Amino acid sequence: MGFTATIIGRPNVGKSTLFNRIIGKRVSIVDDKPGVTRDRIYGQVEWRDKKFTLVDTGGIEPGNEDIIFSKVLHQVELALESTDVIVFLVDGKEGLTPIDEDVAQILRKSKKPVILVVNKVDNFETQSETAFEYYKLGFGDPILISAAHGVNIGDLLDRIVGYIPDEEIAEYDEDVIKIAVVGRPNVGKSSLVNSILGEERVIVSDIPGTTRDAIDTLFEYQGKKMVLIDTAGLRRKSRVKEDIEFYSNLRAIGAIERSDVVLMVIDATSKIAEQDKKIAGLAHEEGKAMIIVVNKWDAVEKDDKTMNKYTEEIKEEFKFAEYAPVVFVSALTKKRVPKILELIEFVMNYYTFRVEKKILRELLDEAMTIVPPPVIKGKRLKIYDAEQIGIKPPTFSFLVNDPEILHFSYQRYLENKLREKFGFEGTPIFFKIKKKEKKK
Repeated sequence: MGFTATIIGRPNVGKSTLFNRIIGKRVSIVDDKPGVTRDRIYGQVEWRDKKFTLVDTGGIEPGNEDIIFSKVLHQVELALESTDVIVFLVDGKEGLTPIDEDVAQILRKSKKPVILVVNKVDNFETQSETAFEYYKLGFGDPILISAAHGVNIGDLLDRIVGYIPDEEIAEYDEDVIKIAVVGRPNVGKSSLVNSILGEERVIVSDIPGTTRDAIDTLFEYQGKKMVLIDTAGLRRKSRVKEDIEFYSNLRAIGAIERSDVVLMVIDATSKIAEQDKKIAGLAHEEGKAMIIVVNKWDAVEKDDKTMNKYTEEIKEEFKFAEYAPVVFVSALTKKRVPKILELIEFVMNYYTFRVEKKILRELLDEAMTIVPPPVIKGKRLKIYDAEQIGIKPPTFSFLVNDPEILHFSYQRYLENKLREKFGFEGTPIFFKIKKKEKKK
C-alpha cells in the first residue's frame, strides 16, 4: 500500500479539515465522470519528492462519552494495524480531554511512531505556552497548526516524510511496464500472478516493493521488461467486513499509484460488488490504463452467449471505464492467461500514444461540423486551440472562450470522436480546459 500516515483523534478536532487541506494541494483530475464511486477517506500526497497515502478516520458521530470512546478506540486499532505513522490530532482550543489521554495511553504502548498535532491554534506567538500542557502525553514536541488557515502544514508534512526510508521507493526505467494486480479479497489475485509468471517467463529478480507486504517481480515478455506489483493478502482476518475492505482498498491505492497498467481482477462466480467499482474507480481517477480480468471462468456454467452477456454487464457496471478491455481467464487452468500479456502491450501503445496537432485540429473541426458546439445563454462555445499535452494517460488541452459552456456531455462527445479515430483502448482520456484571456 506504500507508506501510510493516518489521522486519528476524537470528534470535532478537525481531522477532515486537515485531510482536505493536505489532499487539496494535489488536484490532477479535471473532469469528474459520473459513476466513479470512491470513499473520500484516503488520498495520495507528494512532498519533497516522497509519496505517501494519507488516511482520514473522520466520521465518528458524537454520542455519549462511552460510545465516542469505543468508536475512537476502534479507529485507533485500525490505524495501528494498517499504518506506518500516526498523526494524533487534538484541539488546541478545548485543551486535553480524558478521551485524548486514554488514546495517548494506547498509542504509547504501540510501536508505531506518533506525531502529536495541536489544531485550531490562534496565537502562534505564544507557542511554547500552548504546547506546554501537551508535553505530558510523552510524544515529544507537538506541532501547532491551524488546518483551517493552512498554518504550519509544511512542518507537519516534513515530519511525516522524515519517517519514509529512502529504500521505500522502487524506481524503474521508463521502458519498464509497471503492472498492478488489484481486486477485492479472494478473487484470485495471487493465483493469477503465479499463473502469469509461470508461463515460462524469464524472471529477472524479486525486489522488495514499496511496502513490507508487497513484492515487485521484474520479468521479460517478448523482449519487453515488465514488473508485477503484487499486493499481498491481508495480514489478519478481521471480524468486520468493512475492515477487510478498508485494508484491501488501502493496499490497492499504493499499487495503482505506482503502475502504468492496472489488472482489475473480478470473480466470475460472484456478483460485481460495490468494492470492485471503488477499486476500479481509483484506477480511473489516477489516470491508469486498465484491463478487467474476469477470473475463475472455468467454474462458470456457460453457453455460447454467456461471455457476451457477462461483458455487457461489466460495461454497464463499470460505465466510467467503458474503454477497458475485458478478458476471461482461469488462473487455475491457465486458460487465456497469455492473452493478458498481449493486452498489456496493446493498451500501453494507446496509453503512450500521441496525436499530431494538425490531425487533432482537423478531427475537432469535423466533429464540430457534425454536432455544433453548445450555446448557453446566447453564447456559443469556441475552441481556439487544441493540443495533446501529455501521455500516461493521453491528456488534451483546449483553449476556449468560456470553460463553463464546454459541458460534460460535449466533452464526452469529443472523447468518443477521439476514440473512434485513434482507438485509445484501455486508457482514460483527460481534458484540461483553459479560458482564452482577452488581450489588454
